Amino acid sequence: MSGERPPIGEDDLVAAVDGRLTPERAAAVDAFVAGSPDVGARIAAERRDREALREALAPIAAEPIPSRLRIAALQAERRRRGGGLGRIAAAGLIFAIGMGAGAAVTRRYDDPGTVRVPAYATVAEEASAAHRTFVVEVAHPVEVDAGREAHLVGWLSKRLGRRIVAPDLAGLGWKLIGGRLLPAGTTAAAQLMYEDAGGKRMTLWVQAIDGETTAFRFRKDATSSTFAWVDRGWGFAVTAPLDRDGLLPIAEAVYERLDAGGDAGAAGRS
Repeated sequence: MSGERPPIGEDDLVAAVDGRLTPERAAAVDAFVAGSPDVGARIAAERRDREALREALAPIAAEPIPSRLRIAALQAERRRRGGGLGRIAAAGLIFAIGMGAGAAVTRRYDDPGTVRVPAYATVAEEASAAHRTFVVEVAHPVEVDAGREAHLVGWLSKRLGRRIVAPDLAGLGWKLIGGRLLPAGTTAAAQLMYEDAGGKRMTLWVQAIDGETTAFRFRKDATSSTFAWVDRGWGFAVTAPLDRDGLLPIAEAVYERLDAGGDAGAAGRS
């Protein structure tokens, strides 16, 4: 039995995208992917995203690291502010650099023929689908409008089993118009909807999930883009009809506000 190769895991697939596998393991992964068209399509898409991101960030990578982002400066600022800034600064770097291939959830497949989709990929897909469904609604885009925000947040928190917040994004030009409760696999998710002055709509997906691993993903379809991340027992996704550069500051702001609020960002149970 000691000569048997270990099953292909999500960590193997991410390493394949990054080109970090040994030749022997790469051959095993290639064989697995060849027999799984869905996995092959996902790996091909992630490789394209990775190369596109590498090309886009090449000029930045050649620049010296700004003094304010050096480790010593971040550590000093974190001590000064009681620790919060370290996560916020790290979030900015992760969103800017890590979204192409994502930071993967390390996971094994119990059955080599069965693929378990990473949590961050599921969050991105479900949030994107929900966004497409409800942003086009004219009469009923939300179940509870922003005029009853306290009721909305309390109701969604109760149904999710954890206290959530509705981030204030007015400074970025997005006003909360309300939210709704949606199914998410075997559990539930909250969808908060925002609108800008031009009538474009953006949605924030919040879902309680198992696990503490942090992971990130960027997804783009024909009409919108999604930044999704998993952090400390929560799955989040921000979706809007924007390109990656337009959505990035919104995702960073949501991450920062949730982290600073200490509610959904800290997975505090009600």
